[in-house]
Amino acid sequence: MNEVTVYTTNTCPFCVILKNYLEAQSIDYKDVDVQKNPEAMQYVVNKTGQMGVPQSQVNGEWVLGFDPDKLVTLLK
Repeated sequence: MNEVTVYTTNTCPFCVILKNYLEAQSIDYKDVDVQKNPEAMQYVVNKTGQMGVPQSQVNGEWVLGFDPDKLVTLLK
């Protein structure tokens, strides 16, 4: 089974696009709002060195921004 976690904010248009894309593909994911959870944002920065959102962790690999090709590649 795939493990997909998306780190987003509620003001980011690409975050909405990413979540809509995942839902359209029937891909289950966990949504972490880093505006409400600053510790999660710190975790992402520590892992990727990037402050921006969306960032996704797919089966242990990181995807920066909205990159559907990379997402599909990482899904089993």
